[in-house]
Amino acid sequence: MYGLRLRRTASVLGAGLATLLLTASLAGCSGGGGASASGSASPGASATASAPDTAPASAGRPNIVFVLTDDLSSNLVPYMPHVQQLEKDGTSFSDYFVTDSLCCPSRSSILTGDYPHNTGVFTNNGDDGGYQAFNKNGDEKKCYAPALRKAGYRTGFMGKYLNGYQPGDDNGTGKPYVPPGWDEWDAAGNGYPEFNYNLNENGKVVHYGHDPEDYLTDVVSKKAGSFIDSAASDHKPFMLELATFAPHAPSTPAPRDAGTFPDLKAPRTPAYDTLSSPAPKWQSGLAPLSTEDQASIDKKFAKRARSVQAVDDMIASVRSHLAAKGLADNTYFVFSSDNGFHMGEHRLRPGKQTAYDTDIRVPLVVAGPDVPAGRTVSQLAENIDLSPTFQDLAGAGAPSDADGRSLAPLLHGQQVSDWRQAVLVEHHHPASKKNDPDAAPDDSGNPPTYEAVRTADSLWVEYADGEREYYDVATDPNELHNRAGTVSAARRDSLHALLSAMQHCSGAASCAKASVPAP
Repeated sequence: MYGLRLRRTASVLGAGLATLLLTASLAGCSGGGGASASGSASPGASATASAPDTAPASAGRPNIVFVLTDDLSSNLVPYMPHVQQLEKDGTSFSDYFVTDSLCCPSRSSILTGDYPHNTGVFTNNGDDGGYQAFNKNGDEKKCYAPALRKAGYRTGFMGKYLNGYQPGDDNGTGKPYVPPGWDEWDAAGNGYPEFNYNLNENGKVVHYGHDPEDYLTDVVSKKAGSFIDSAASDHKPFMLELATFAPHAPSTPAPRDAGTFPDLKAPRTPAYDTLSSPAPKWQSGLAPLSTEDQASIDKKFAKRARSVQAVDDMIASVRSHLAAKGLADNTYFVFSSDNGFHMGEHRLRPGKQTAYDTDIRVPLVVAGPDVPAGRTVSQLAENIDLSPTFQDLAGAGAPSDADGRSLAPLLHGQQVSDWRQAVLVEHHHPASKKNDPDAAPDDSGNPPTYEAVRTADSLWVEYADGEREYYDVATDPNELHNRAGTVSAARRDSLHALLSAMQHCSGAASCAKASVPAP
């Protein structure tokens, strides 16, 4: 049952044990969940014993629920049993990447379907980043919400929007501003602490305090249930994005989860405390991780695992709500993250912003109508594909002027012969660290400006200072052997040409063509 609260013991639940417990607890169940006083799923509640209380809404037009987490890396999924269940129920993408391992550029690409060179959003603030750059460049009009609303969908957004956004911003309207295309708008500004924040609730600023029921992820979960109730009553298809601040630092857990995973340690992969060889100059001065560094990393990893428990509960609660309303079979449920996160890999203290897989490769899981269960798609996908996919699934058609492509054929098990062969990553070194929650000390990953291409078997990075990195990820999955200095001239020229073409593409046809290396 989706609503079952799987209590975590004081000891660490490894991935295998967590999966075993989940399978034993959830076998044969398809829905459930009552509401607690704070609106989250109550332990053990189930909807499987009773019929849906509302007839399915617009059965021919699917609903879409999109859960977008903040800084969630794949190594947290073993501590999220309901995400693991979603993987069993649906299809996962093994090679899904983001256009930049940084919040605002990535979220801008998700909303619009465009690369940073077409959104103009490369950082979290300043002239080339943040909410102001997004608005200045007209990106709001390119978001998927207006298109879906025009197609007859009820649209809802709850949680984290874009860096620099404040709930009281009026954008010249004289009242708290709601971006175009959203029927329900419940967006926070500084929601990172999960308490003591403001929400713009459909044009009204509402303050939440420090009580347990004010915990932001739970508030979003409760509002999601109300949104689904309303849409179901009106028999109207809907698109709902639930954008959490978790597990972004300070990784505040829900009070009920504060004592979980007391002994949890960060994974020690082959890349942990190991520089690539040869390392780029921006990493070459990194000292080995001290005992104190490693203890700090372990402490932060455990906090991240605690903070996503409420996200996992929200997923269970929303899926239960859909089942109770008779909407589960006609709803695409999507789970992902805006970027990954390294914790000791490449000798880097906790952070992101690099072109390594720890930072750019994140989960993408989809369950829904005609989506095969337990399947993995290996084709290269990117966050620019989400907006076209949502529009395509809703029947509005994937927009030709977006850089991404619809994933719908891949989701439905179809073969696509002309799929992309590379994804593009674009990163600008931020001009300022002021008011940036992702401002990074040099030892946590603060590389120079770079452009990179990731193919199925390689990573090629070109830094603005002239340095290069090349990794054969087929034989070196931890990206430890930098072969930029020994790769053949032909291979180097081919990768540079591929990168250059992708840097200048615009629109689906152009970017699809650019993503295929010249023969």
